[in-house]
Amino acid sequence: MSAWSLVAPRRDVARADPLSFGRPDVPGVLSYSAHDTTTGPQSWTVTPLAAVTVTLDLITPDRAGLPPSPIIGPRDRPLTAVQSGRALGVTVALSPPAAYALLGPLHEFANAAVALTDALTTHLPERLADLRTWPHRWTTLDHRLARRLRTGPPLDPRLAHAWRRLTATRGTLRIEALAAELGWTRQHLVRRFRHDLGLPPKTTARVLRLHHAASLLPTTPPAEVAARCGYADQSHLNRDFRALTGTTPTAYAPSAAIMR
Repeated sequence: MSAWSLVAPRRDVARADPLSFGRPDVPGVLSYSAHDTTTGPQSWTVTPLAAVTVTLDLITPDRAGLPPSPIIGPRDRPLTAVQSGRALGVTVALSPPAAYALLGPLHEFANAAVALTDALTTHLPERLADLRTWPHRWTTLDHRLARRLRTGPPLDPRLAHAWRRLTATRGTLRIEALAAELGWTRQHLVRRFRHDLGLPPKTTARVLRLHHAASLLPTTPPAEVAARCGYADQSHLNRDFRALTGTTPTAYAPSAAIMR
C-alpha cells in the first residue's frame, strides 16, 4: 500500500493528536504512531480498515469493547469502544500480507479485536517502555518486525499479486478481471482471499475505495470524488459511505496518520 489512513470522525481526530509518527523501514509495515492521552469515559470509533493494527499498550487505560494491547483485524464495519484513564502506547499498522506473515491466516481476525499474545512477539511492550525516546522505539520495532516477517509463513504469490492489484487500483478493479489474471475462478479467489487476508476481495475493494474517497473529500467536490473513485454518482458514494461507517462523508475526515 503506498498510502493508508484511519478514516476517523472529525471529533476523534481533533482529540487524538499523536505524540510522534515513525516511518518504518520494513516492507509491509505501514506506520508507527505513538499516543499519550488521559480522558474520562469517551467513545471512540474505528471504521473499516484494509489493514491490521496492533496497539502495544505501555500504560493500559480502562477499556470497554477492546482488550489490552488489541490486534484489530481487517474490518467492513465500524467498531466502537469506550476508554478512560491514561493511555500510553504505540499503534503499528500492517498491510494484510505482512500481518499474514506475523499472525497466519487472517480469517479469524476479520471484524475482531483480540489481545496481543506471545504468538506475535515476546514482552515487546515492556521492552519499548524501557527505552527513552520514540526514535529508539521505532528502531527496535523495525528490528523485531523485520526478523518476524523474514521467518513467518509466506503468502501465496497469487494472493500477494491480488492484493497489489487491488491497492494499486484503489479498489476499482473488477473481481472477475482479477480472477482471470490469476487463472482462478471467482469463487476460488474469494475463498482463498477471505481465508488468508481476512475479507472477501470485493469487500476489500469497497474499503479501499472508501479510504481513497475520504482522502479527497476535504479538497474535492463530492460529485468529483464519486467519479474519480469509481462510484456511479454522488448518491452512490453517500450510500456506500453510510453502509460502511454508519454515518455520512461530511462527518469524517482523513486522519493525520496518512503515511506515504
